[in-house]
Amino acid sequence: MSETANPSKAKGTAWESAWTAYVRDHHNPAAHRNVQMGRLDIGDVSGYYLHASELKAEKTITLSDYIAQANREAVNAGEPFGCAVVKRRMKGVADGYVVRDVATDVRLMNRMQEMEGALQDVAFDRWYALDKQHREAP
Repeated sequence: MSETANPSKAKGTAWESAWTAYVRDHHNPAAHRNVQMGRLDIGDVSGYYLHASELKAEKTITLSDYIAQANREAVNAGEPFGCAVVKRRMKGVADGYVVRDVATDVRLMNRMQEMEGALQDVAFDRWYALDKQHREAP
């Protein structure tokens, strides 16, 4: 069956492409869609810093399945964090959702807190400028 004959697959591919373009424009110009690898899948898109990203554009949202899949794929990809990137119906990419389980999110926040503390210790002016820049970002 061709992709155009499968509307669900076409919708998923369009979401993956749109999100990849958004990440390229706003985060990492090297972001790219991955080839599916079956049980050793590494996520749908690489290049979202420290994450294996599992993208979903489905009418019925099942977060527990998405998160379990993203966490498995993070292990396969050698990334510390997995996330599901869920399309919000009738909205653009910036209105979608990036979802992690609480344990993953706490590990991410702990890493950020420790890295910010380390940067403050060695380059406070640099940390201050970055903090100001990111507080003012839309």
